[in-house]
Amino acid sequence: MKKFVFLLLIIHCSIIIANAQWQPDMRLTNDPAGSFTSNNNARCVAAIGDFVHVVWSDYRDGIDNTEIYYKRSTNGGISWGTDIRLTNNPAYSGFPTVSVSGMIIHVVWYDGRDGNDEIYYKRSTDGGTSWGVDTRLTSNSSPSESPSMSVSSSTVHVVWFDSRDGNFEIYYKRSTDGGTSWGADTKLSNSHSYSDAPAISVYGQVVHVVWNDYRDGNMEIYYKNSTNGGTSWGEDTRLTNDPASSDNPCLSASGTYVHIVWDDDRDGFRNIYYKRSTDSGINWGADIRLTNNITTSQYPSILLSGLFVHAVWEDLRDGNFEIYYKRSTDGGVNWEADVRLTNNPAFSFRPSVAISGVVVHVVWEDFRDGSSGRIYYKRNPSGNVGIQNISSEIPSGFSLYQNYPNPFNPVTKIKFDIAQHTPYPLSRGENVTLKIYDITGREIQTLVKEKLNPGSYEVTFDGSNFVSGVYFYQLRTRDFIETKKLVLLK
Repeated sequence: MKKFVFLLLIIHCSIIIANAQWQPDMRLTNDPAGSFTSNNNARCVAAIGDFVHVVWSDYRDGIDNTEIYYKRSTNGGISWGTDIRLTNNPAYSGFPTVSVSGMIIHVVWYDGRDGNDEIYYKRSTDGGTSWGVDTRLTSNSSPSESPSMSVSSSTVHVVWFDSRDGNFEIYYKRSTDGGTSWGADTKLSNSHSYSDAPAISVYGQVVHVVWNDYRDGNMEIYYKNSTNGGTSWGEDTRLTNDPASSDNPCLSASGTYVHIVWDDDRDGFRNIYYKRSTDSGINWGADIRLTNNITTSQYPSILLSGLFVHAVWEDLRDGNFEIYYKRSTDGGVNWEADVRLTNNPAFSFRPSVAISGVVVHVVWEDFRDGSSGRIYYKRNPSGNVGIQNISSEIPSGFSLYQNYPNPFNPVTKIKFDIAQHTPYPLSRGENVTLKIYDITGREIQTLVKEKLNPGSYEVTFDGSNFVSGVYFYQLRTRDFIETKKLVLLK
């Protein structure tokens, strides 16, 4: 019994230590005019490796001339480059979202230069150093607003809401060549009511979309997907069913897992709710309440990385809006306690979250410096420790890669690919183990022992507690075994 209690204390302390690793707030904009992030369906931060990319809208060029700006870090958020102005026209440009695939950076926003709001797109093919021309994605006499974007390899998926039909409906568009050319607009909703605030996430060929919908007489969350990369679409699925208002959904998908958060006032006050599907959106679990306040929690952003699920939102429990964070380390089954990320007497709004390796990145809009908003950033260098799904593509075969760095001291990363057994459905998964052995063949640590969906993964091995020497790591599945050598050099 004492050992059990001691183990629980160790686990509890480990959670506290992990969440205590959040570093100080960092101000990213420094001009007297306002800088603003977008709503929660449009991510204002994206990260891959050591590159972190942030976009926002900015009034520095005139109160009636909001422009889109961009900034990047090339060392994992430790330091940042200069602001780069992405748009230059006398009309309003706002609500940007950013997504990344390798060195290609994609940005989408809505823009009033044509006399009404249209969706525009821009990309960089060199990691944000230089940028191509603006590309107009929509062309109709009614407003097109609130874009959301997700990228899988060379396919770019964009959704927005549009009033060309006399009422707001959800529309979709894609590029299959990395943003060079674009297909036709596809209407996703047909409710003859009010549909807005769409969010999108893609894994492989499965594209997931959620949005707000008023067809039932009050605002509910609806969902639909495409299983062939956006060529055709399934039926609308109603995800919420309560007499109150369910708003502002955000989602993240990996493998067959789809995670959705939204804000909901069914409890008398607006709180954050969550639900998930483990079979690519065919079936859905129960609604789970993530916050328990007698005040407002709203505009959540969610991101999945392996079994780690990260959520951020704005919260009024402290008397003014602050940014809060919560995570699950078991795929959404259980959730840790809320973590307050900001602590200042002014409002903090509209957070977005991104992951690169073990680092968690959060950006938001903050009024602590005066009457206008500024862009702020915060990082947790070890908030995503564990196994991470590092690609939305499905590998053609099983692979175990050489660890990097090697030799290492004391931390190294190990990557591996899990393929799909073609006779079996994607949802079946694969039982995977990854273990470390010493030079005598004695097992010293298990890094992975779980069922994984097809995908590319990365896990961190910390050799702090082991002596210098040669070790081996072995990946084992039902039909695949491979062993490689790694060297710990202290």
